[in-house]
Amino acid sequence: MRILFVGDIFGRPGRTIVHERLPELQRQHSVELTIANGENSAGGFGITPQIAEELFELGIDVITTGNHVWDKREIIDYLNSANGNEASLARRVLRPANYPAGSPGFGWYEGRTRSGVAYCVINLQGRVFMTNNDDPFRFADQLLKQITAKVILVDFHAEATSEKIAIGWYLEGRVTAVLGTHTHVPTADEQVLKGGTAVQTDVGMTGPYDGVIGVQKEQILARFLTNMPARFEAATDDVRLCATLIDCDPTTGRATAIQRIMLRQD
Repeated sequence: MRILFVGDIFGRPGRTIVHERLPELQRQHSVELTIANGENSAGGFGITPQIAEELFELGIDVITTGNHVWDKREIIDYLNSANGNEASLARRVLRPANYPAGSPGFGWYEGRTRSGVAYCVINLQGRVFMTNNDDPFRFADQLLKQITAKVILVDFHAEATSEKIAIGWYLEGRVTAVLGTHTHVPTADEQVLKGGTAVQTDVGMTGPYDGVIGVQKEQILARFLTNMPARFEAATDDVRLCATLIDCDPTTGRATAIQRIMLRQD
């Protein structure tokens, strides 16, 4: 079974390259399950219900997020609409599971692929250099007691490389993959641990690389040089799609291979 995870989709440039290149990737690699982090898909900050459903129409099965999930207020009612309705598309848009109890929406999703393979996607957020939430390590323990699927992918949205590596080791042999998001820079440390868990510190950004982690470089440079507040807008050039491809055994959930992918718009 092959799983494709698309790194942080940033603004319109990121959505455009997903539209252009995702179907090709899915066909080329016989992908059965596609997941994407979409927390920056609306202008680089947040996600809207309309954009979420556009991403589903492009063939993405589950959308994960992170610390920017609430940047577009309309997503709150959308996530709340999934309560009691497992069939709702909104149920497949996740916010970090270790957010405070009572937060809108859900942090994990259990479903089946078109061929009937049970899977689960878990969204967690780190605590180092980020807003303090529940312990993602122990929260993962709690979730794994409830999940029956063997194929389990974790999007760990975190800042610190050390924390991302640590949770990979912590979940070794218990999940299929732990993939890092948030820092928008793809890392070359992908590996399959002995316990059958594929890990990568950060999948990277799907969006414009002619900027600073997606934002127009002139605006970021002005901020560093003057320390004055400024409106940040998405860059537009050197658009790339960053993703990670994972092979796993659908009966055991053990990963057998992991591969980095980077495609340019041209």
